[in-house]
Amino acid sequence: MTDPFYRVFNSYVGYRAFESRPSIGRNGGGARNVRQERGKTLQDPGKALQDGLYSEAERQRRDETPWTLVQGILAPIQFVVFLVSLALVIRYLMSGEGFLAASLSIVAKTLVLYLIMITGSIWEKKVFGRYLFAPAFFWEDMVSMLVLALHTLYLAAFALGWFTPDMQMVIALAAYAAYAVNAAQFVIKFRMARRERPAPANGLMEPSHS
Repeated sequence: MTDPFYRVFNSYVGYRAFESRPSIGRNGGGARNVRQERGKTLQDPGKALQDGLYSEAERQRRDETPWTLVQGILAPIQFVVFLVSLALVIRYLMSGEGFLAASLSIVAKTLVLYLIMITGSIWEKKVFGRYLFAPAFFWEDMVSMLVLALHTLYLAAFALGWFTPDMQMVIALAAYAAYAVNAAQFVIKFRMARRERPAPANGLMEPSHS
């Protein structure tokens, strides 16, 4: 599962223009190789991590699935909603005003999170063969579970009237802190992936996107 904005760059933007991809033949051999490679990844996750974030077949599946683009659209939307909501929450805690606006913004952030969690799980299944906890993103998915739990706790507290308004905002801030940690994880993974990127086939230096 993937939450963070940075998996998009890792899995879509940073690689597409410079990777050579093996073709999948019409005789079914390519599909058979994908199944064999996927089985090896599931059986030996330590080797998968040692060899890099993506195997050759996983990079091809990542580039071909439309769910990569879906993540590329949803991730920045979630980040913008997060920034707006964070500002509204801080405004309420500092001034005592705008509780409803802050609350509705957290609800909106939570709904976007649910959507990107679902689509991210589908993406992970398409690329790695499992919906959650693929070896390459195991700890990112673990923290994503914490992010999901805290957002859900806030949603239940707001809907059912649990806790005081200030305590509800504290729960939201805890959820946002976990989200920020999760995003940082993907920044680190993005940098790792950039170092692992194969050189262009024409031997030219790859232009920097940073």
